Amino acid sequence: MKLAMLVVILAMTFSCSYEKENKAGILREPFGKLESGEYINLFTLTNSNGIEMKVINYGGIITSLKIPDRNGEPGDVVLGYSNLDQYVEDSPYFGAIIGRYGNRIAKGMFTLDGVQYNLALNNGANHLHGGLTGFDKVVWTTEPIESDEGVGLKFSRASPDMEEGYPGNLKVVVIYFLGNDNSLRFDYEAETDKTTIVNLTQHTYFNFNEMKGDILDHVLMLNASHFVPVDSSLIPTGELRAVQYSPFDFNEPKAVGRHISEDHLQLKYGIGYDHTWVLNDSDGEIPFAGSLYDPVSGRFMEVYTTEPGIQFYSGNFLDGTNIGKNGIAYQHRMGLCLETQHFPDSPNQPDFPGVSLKAGETYKTSTVYKFSTR
Repeated sequence: MKLAMLVVILAMTFSCSYEKENKAGILREPFGKLESGEYINLFTLTNSNGIEMKVINYGGIITSLKIPDRNGEPGDVVLGYSNLDQYVEDSPYFGAIIGRYGNRIAKGMFTLDGVQYNLALNNGANHLHGGLTGFDKVVWTTEPIESDEGVGLKFSRASPDMEEGYPGNLKVVVIYFLGNDNSLRFDYEAETDKTTIVNLTQHTYFNFNEMKGDILDHVLMLNASHFVPVDSSLIPTGELRAVQYSPFDFNEPKAVGRHISEDHLQLKYGIGYDHTWVLNDSDGEIPFAGSLYDPVSGRFMEVYTTEPGIQFYSGNFLDGTNIGKNGIAYQHRMGLCLETQHFPDSPNQPDFPGVSLKAGETYKTSTVYKFSTR
């Protein structure tokens, strides 16, 4: 009788702990304080399948994302830090919202309605990812979202006229939504009172093998017949070049490292891949852009986006100086980014899809990462 009771109690305990572990919801806790005195919060989002994402309201940074491998064991698959100070002092945009303009603008200059605007030169002679204090380095107002479909966070802020040199008072809303279908969706929306440029994206670095090595064996597929060649400063030449018969052809899935060391001028300029692919048209409300697979863990991700391009960055500038979670030194190519966006330097490239936003218009774009295993 006592043995039977013990079995029942153990079964109930296991059941309760399992249900608790996989209960969908949002938890908020302190993460630190900025020199300005502003307190930063860490939000833990969990879907009904136990996928867990941690996000802070500084930069909208995804600090952790735990998804299961093919054996059902969860593991953190994104690069990041364990404390606020490191994100403030020295972060290569780990997990952050990027804006007002993701990627590079040549010489930090562009012209709108006959007026020339000058931006900070924070990447050699060029402007990168919104400037010295881009959207990755500001505090966002946050609002939790809970529904039958999953959990999320609504980030919002007002970027004042001429912030970092950009014209117009820009109201921005970015929603992260972790679905019970194991998808992670990003919805971006913006409005302005004066013509400006906008190109928002998300800058998470992935390593599906939990940072146990580099990403060269990850298998990438990109639904793109052309890419955007760049010059030695990584500014587009204006050409859209076919990927066929080149190291840039990912129309069929292949290992990231298969051609990354080839003697190709574009690979030399980027020290690997740091280019935008021109996405092919495809069906669906949010078209298919590509996929990423790790043969070791079995983790698989599909990417869908309404954007015309995707920047694939193979972590070429990681050099071991960024010491991340669990004391891991992020070495060369230990993470990769798949940044859905418009093309670099579009304000200065008349043949590229436009990035200007006028008063009365609404900027809207969406991207979805869908996770599974193989």
